[in-house]
This record gives sequence, structure tokens and C-alpha cells, in this order.
Amino acid sequence: MEGSVLLPVEAEAFIESLEIFSLKDVGSTRWFRQHEHIEKLNMQAILSASATLDEYIKEMLVSHGKISVLVHEMILTEVWKQKIFPILCQLQDFTPKNTFPLYMVIHHEATIINLLETIMFHKDSCEASDDSILDLVDYCHRKLTLVAANTGNHDDVTRNTHKVAGEALLSSKEELQIQAAELEFDISLKALSVLRYITDHTDSISAINRMLCTHNVPCLLVRLIECCPWSRCTAGDTEKYINGKWQRIPEEDRLKMTKLDGQVWISLYNLLLKEDCQRKYDFNSFNKSQLLKLRSFLTEVLIDQLPNLAELQRVLAHLAVTDPEPPKKELVLEQIPEMWNHIMSENSSKWKAIAKYQVKQTFNASEKDLRLQAQRLAQTYNLDVMESLLPEKPKCGCCGKDAAKRCSRCQGEWYCHRECQVKHWPKHKKACQLMMEANKRTQAELSSHNKE
Repeated sequence: MEGSVLLPVEAEAFIESLEIFSLKDVGSTRWFRQHEHIEKLNMQAILSASATLDEYIKEMLVSHGKISVLVHEMILTEVWKQKIFPILCQLQDFTPKNTFPLYMVIHHEATIINLLETIMFHKDSCEASDDSILDLVDYCHRKLTLVAANTGNHDDVTRNTHKVAGEALLSSKEELQIQAAELEFDISLKALSVLRYITDHTDSISAINRMLCTHNVPCLLVRLIECCPWSRCTAGDTEKYINGKWQRIPEEDRLKMTKLDGQVWISLYNLLLKEDCQRKYDFNSFNKSQLLKLRSFLTEVLIDQLPNLAELQRVLAHLAVTDPEPPKKELVLEQIPEMWNHIMSENSSKWKAIAKYQVKQTFNASEKDLRLQAQRLAQTYNLDVMESLLPEKPKCGCCGKDAAKRCSRCQGEWYCHRECQVKHWPKHKKACQLMMEANKRTQAELSSHNKE
């Protein structure tokens, strides 16, 4: 099938085989086989959605009841990164010959949240997630709380990383830790989109209670609008985080709403204007004061881009002059999320033992196993396939316009014209050198493990 990563029959076989793993099994041969399957399912789902083709990946995940498996595996990786990975990095006998397997585990969470972001756009996906919708709400809340609390720190981490990398050769463990921290930012912003789709579609009383009463998501979203972590000012230029990278925004487009801006506002609209939500949310003095902060952001320019926000503006104007009654207490048998708590309680006394087991059995693999793994990963992460999945044309790193030319040295930055590339070189030079060195190391590792 032209333009496909997977044929429907292959995709169905992959989806039927999806299974739940224990924390100890993360990084095992079976686990890696499933990771490769999920990566290909993700690529195909993005390709189908962006090209408005038949979204058979979504339909099969729904019909086979596998969305809850994806949620569990994503949370399992989240726990692994928090509890096992730091211990691995401290073990003296952990000297991996190849860091690809570890990076793939770190990247696994990003792959799944990306797939969920694609399929949860549809109401039937939300309905098919059953009880795991509560675990997904909790997951999104953890990620968004983290990104709101660390606003401003992400830029510092990136700058300090480049500074340290420019001054000294980082160890493989240090590089992995940096990559994990940078990936976390992208994961958190994808969680925002997933949360928005949940607010669009869910009718679950427990999920609504979880968002409004347990986590007070409306106030968290107000905080995100205030700090806007996906926008920054660098040397007088406005940059916004779009499609997984920071892009310079031309002067005339600086008030243009990004996808992330839209996700926050639509989530707020759903949580504050839906009748079920209004009845359950406590508009106490604190919540009211936080929500009224939104009025200063609801400009004519914003409402022109998202006209539904005019209704939110009217609701806030009414809220400013009234004191809504507290919600009535209803006797409801409320479900609670189980995945995070179960994984934590099951492994709470075993973190170090699991780390040592994985060092011995998984990540210090033989040369033969590493060679085979490197070959499979190279096939899975084919650059030509990945680039065909881009939802829109690359943007110029200098002016932000559509770009067709790529930096020949690092292959990581795009430009519309030679003039922009020359102008941007002083800023790009250090990052270019770092990317070249990383690419060379990657190619050397692949080459050494592909030799007989």
C-alpha cells in the first residue's frame, strides 16, 4: 500500500499481540519487540491522520480493546524513568557498550503519548479506554503540573546542557539523562492535547470529578496560560514550540494562536461551560479569583481566532458579579485509577533489585544481541519514513517561513534561502557541532555492530 508503514493485516497482528509487562521486563527482548510494533503503529496512525486516509490503526485499537494496554505501558515507562533509571546511572558496574537500548526505553513513553494524541481525537477512542481514562487523566495532570512548575527552567537546562557539552565530553550516562529531561518537555505538551480530547468526549462522572474536584484542572490551565511554557523570547526574537521544536516567529505572526494555545482554551471552555461540569465545579473564592485572571487574556484578536471563546468571556463577566452556590453533594460510587498505584505498590521495595537485574540481563547485552538490535532499530527509525510523516512543511530556523533547504552539516535545521542560513549561523554553530558529533557517534555505533 503506497504511503504506508504497515499494511492493515500487519497492523492487526501487532495490535492483537500487545500485552502488559512487569517493571522487571522493561527492556527485555519481548518488550523491545512490542516497542518496535508500537513505533510502527504510531507512524502509520500519524500518516493516516495527516493524509486523511482510513484510520485503521485507531479502529483496530478500539475494536480489540487495547487502548488500556497502551495507557498501562506508558505509565509503566514513566515509573521506570523515575525509579529505575536514576539507580542504573549510579551503578558502578553499569557500563553499556551501546546506549541505543536505554534511549529506546526512555523514548517509549513519548511514542505512546504520541499515538494516544493521534487516536484520542476521536470519541470512540475515549469511550473504548474504559476505566483507564482515569489513569490517563491522572497522567496528564502529573505532566502538566510538572511543566507548569518548571516553566523557565527548561530553557536554562537546554542552555546549560549545550554549555557543558561544549566544554567537555559527556559520558553516555550524562547524555541519556539530558535526553530524558529534554524529552520530558515534549511529552508534557502532548499530554495537554490528550487532556483536551478527554474534555471533548468523556461523559464519565468519575473522570469529570477527577478533573474538577480532585485535581482542579481549570486552575492548572489558568496557570499554563499565564506562564505559556511553549513561548519564549531569545535575544529579542519570539520563539514558539511547534511540532516538537522551537521556531522563530515572524513579527506579523506573534499574536497568532498555536495549537497548544488552542488546546488550553478549548479545555477550559469544555470544563467551564458544559452543564455537567458547571454543576460539579466549586466556584469558591480562590477558584473564582484564578478564573477571572483569564479575562485579561481574552482579547479581540484571540476571540477572532477562536470565536467560541466569546461565550467563555460572557460566563466570566457574569462570574465577576455573582457568587455561585457551592455544588450539591451527591452520593456517587466513584471509580479510582489503579495503574500507577498498583505499579508503585508492587515494586516499592524492589527498585534497586530490578535495576541490578536489568543491568545483568538486559542492558549489558552481548555483541550479537546489540548488533541485531541496532539493525532492527535502524530499520524502524528510517529517516525517509519519519520525514514523510511531518504534518506540515519544515519552517526556516531564521525567519519561520516554509523551508526546503537543510543544513548540510548536521541535517537538523531548515532554511528557506541561503541568506537566512548565513544570518542564522552564529546562533546555530554550536548546536550544529553538537548534532554532528552525536550523528557521528550514532553512525559509528551502528557500523561497529553491523560488522560480522
